[in-house]
Amino acid sequence: MEKFKFLEESSAIKNYEIEDFHSSKSGRYFKIHITFIDHSSLSAREFSSEVERNYSFHWMDNKNNLIVRWDNAPHHKDISTYPHHKHINNKVEESIEITLEEVVQYIETFLNR
Repeated sequence: MEKFKFLEESSAIKNYEIEDFHSSKSGRYFKIHITFIDHSSLSAREFSSEVERNYSFHWMDNKNNLIVRWDNAPHHKDISTYPHHKHINNKVEESIEITLEEVVQYIETFLNR
């Protein structure tokens, strides 16, 4: 699938599975599970349309402990980047709106340190 070509090209990705993908006039939805070369994993889901975008990118270590989760669930109104935020070490932090490709690039950089 052309939209996810960057997953094939990443040297940090061991494998991935597109668990769900559908597109219609009302929007596009995908759910993907990615395993990286260090055995950490990313569960990614996103719905986007002309009027809204909802996403969650949940990165876990090989023991299923949270490393980072980026999402835009409409809570944490005290964050200046509301609704965009990330969860790190049981803390909620500011985050820009982010895409799956940007998350994969972040993880690649982290793994290549």
